[in-house]
Amino acid sequence: MNGSAKQRKRVSRSRKLGPKQRAAAISSMREREVDVLVIGGGVVGAGAALDAATRGLRVGLIEARDFASGTSSRSSKLIHGGIRYLEQMNFSLVREALIERGLLLQRIAPHLVKPVKFLYPLQTPIAERFYIGAGMAMYDAFSYTGFMKPGVPRHRHYTKKQLVKQAPGLDTDKIIGGLAYYDAQVDDARFVSTLARTASFYGAHVASRVRAEGFLKVGERVVGVQAHDLETGERFEIRARQVVNATGVWTGDTQAMVGTRGQFRVRASKGVHLVVPRDRFHSSMGLLLRTDRSVLFVIPWGRHWIIGTTDTDWELDKAHPAATAADIDYILDNVNEVLMTKLTREDVEGVYAGLRPLLSAGEGASTASLSREHHVAHTVPGLVIIAGGKFTTYRVMAKDAIDEAAAAMDGKVPPSCTEEIPLLGAEGYRAAWNKRAKIARAFGVHKHRIEHLLNRYGVLTDELLEIIRDDPSMLEPLPGADDYIRAEVLYACLHEGALHLDDVLARRTRISIESWDRGVAAAPVAAEIMAAALGWDAEQVEREVNTYNRRVAAEIDSQQLPDDESADRARLEAPEIIPMGSLPTQATVGTRASDAQ
Repeated sequence: MNGSAKQRKRVSRSRKLGPKQRAAAISSMREREVDVLVIGGGVVGAGAALDAATRGLRVGLIEARDFASGTSSRSSKLIHGGIRYLEQMNFSLVREALIERGLLLQRIAPHLVKPVKFLYPLQTPIAERFYIGAGMAMYDAFSYTGFMKPGVPRHRHYTKKQLVKQAPGLDTDKIIGGLAYYDAQVDDARFVSTLARTASFYGAHVASRVRAEGFLKVGERVVGVQAHDLETGERFEIRARQVVNATGVWTGDTQAMVGTRGQFRVRASKGVHLVVPRDRFHSSMGLLLRTDRSVLFVIPWGRHWIIGTTDTDWELDKAHPAATAADIDYILDNVNEVLMTKLTREDVEGVYAGLRPLLSAGEGASTASLSREHHVAHTVPGLVIIAGGKFTTYRVMAKDAIDEAAAAMDGKVPPSCTEEIPLLGAEGYRAAWNKRAKIARAFGVHKHRIEHLLNRYGVLTDELLEIIRDDPSMLEPLPGADDYIRAEVLYACLHEGALHLDDVLARRTRISIESWDRGVAAAPVAAEIMAAALGWDAEQVEREVNTYNRRVAAEIDSQQLPDDESADRARLEAPEIIPMGSLPTQATVGTRASDAQ
């Protein structure tokens, strides 16, 4: 093995996904054909890259923006079976999702996926309790049909008197009792970046800010893509035996580059969520509420509640779906139906909007009634498309996509093994959690801070603590965002693939939705830390901060407007991220990153 080959092998097994690894991944994809190239760095694309890499295939993964920058960072942040799908008689989807929930909780990502308890308030006697209780009993039963226990308790019934103690913030004049059940929650963007890092660790060549701008074809067969590195401006070809299109709501746009029509159509459904402080009403559990259109979740989220969602057609800009004043009022009106003290616009800390990729056979159905199942198709030779589905079942979707790609390859490809592959940070997490007080004393850090880090990084918390050991100032919290420390910004750049300020404030952390100023105070400090890691000059720092601030202003403006069209115009007033022009070479990045630590 020559020196460059040894270098590539060492990089591929690194737990880092920083600028050095990105440069090496692009170089490798440019130089040599991959077995599978995945387009799309959301949860399904990153999952497909991990699935293929752990089968022993040579894999590439490219994402036009940041990992999880689309749907996968703007979900309800739930890992759940979808209890409402029981009413639609979609038992197979519910069972599949509940089995995946158990896997994620107990094996794949126990550091990132946590149980969460929900209350369904009852407003009519006997019949409603029986009907909802039967559904929850079925939900529990399905969760035991897999090859491991569900990892959460069974549902239980509450009287009105018990609810007063458990959820004193509810308006009990309208509620006669309730039922509680468990699901799980996750920081969706953090999960996806960890999934991409894990794929890289197992040998996938992973690069964000690389856009597929066309397909390479031999006759009718797709044999790769024309790629554009948006950071350097370079254009190059990536050759692949099979290409997997995992672009979610962009499926149709990607498919159109082939020049043929797809076998199914993806419709975008907009879902809006609000973030409010946890002290605005008191409850020991989240809420599941019926609305006239669908269901509304009130989800415990650290020192906050996440409340959502809406479910409406969206046919405007896919990259930046905008929440309107009507969306916000709809959510507030429905949650206030059961609250003692009503929420107002002044209680809203953050707002985010995302798009669900729903499969549609026609134009007539509302998005709320469309299937959350997924489909895989080989629409043309060499190109596999995976579309539909939901976050919870990403692993099954990824498996099905790679199964389809593998079936078209010469030679026998091993079956999927991702049900046995923990994500980075998972192995040893429970032991580290049991030692959290000891770790806190050793570093002179409050135990709460260690708990916060363990629930975001698992055993990789050691790497952040080393940063703090070398530079104690990295323990300081970011302005206006006390839950996050400076070391997390540096770590996001050197280990988690963050290339721009928005990547850190909106996805590696959730400062953009969890702070009253949407991250404006934290932006200059975070940008200076990133500059040391990524080699930015003062001009780039200023551009990054200004771009982020204009994004925040545009989102706030859009949320005052009454309809999708006007909100979309306001949101598009913000400029797109401006790349550095060129990233440092692989060698200089490695030196600078080492110095920054």
